[in-house]
Amino acid sequence: MKLIVGLGNPGKKYEATRHNMGFMVLDLLAEKLGTSFVEKKKHNAMVASALYKGEKLLLVKPLTFMNSSGEAVRSLCDYYDVDTSDLVVLVDDLTLEPGVIRIRPKGSSGGQNGIASIIEHLGSKEFARIKMGIGKPQFGDAIAHVLGHFSDEEWSEVEPAIFRAAEAVYCLLVEGTYKAMNEYNG
Repeated sequence: MKLIVGLGNPGKKYEATRHNMGFMVLDLLAEKLGTSFVEKKKHNAMVASALYKGEKLLLVKPLTFMNSSGEAVRSLCDYYDVDTSDLVVLVDDLTLEPGVIRIRPKGSSGGQNGIASIIEHLGSKEFARIKMGIGKPQFGDAIAHVLGHFSDEEWSEVEPAIFRAAEAVYCLLVEGTYKAMNEYNG
């Protein structure tokens, strides 16, 4: 079983914000896989299950808000006995330009609080992540930027990246992290 986690913030207020890139990719994957999300209160997450090439997938949107994502991820990993090697996290990244995707097999949080929470709760940095660029704010603080909406110009770069990130998930599942990195990084 693979756990595919998209990071974001729950609620209508945050739906199309930069910080919800992970949720956007999961919505696309759920649609393509013909599944839908149901709330799992026990795990404080929205979960959709599907089969892909004979592999059971759990698509997960934590309802804990970004900075506490590790709580839901840990709960689901424990409940389903999922190893960190079977975890893929989709997340926005301030250090990448809008439209850029970067896949990593493991590593630090890079200052991303959702990833930091997962690392803290799992006690491991050994999980794949697909980072999607949202760019740095030109003016103002980072919090307002990540919780803000994309401009039309940014969206024209970001929307194709959401589709590429979904394709990258499929590649990672079938071909492995390093093949996905070679195919989709940059």
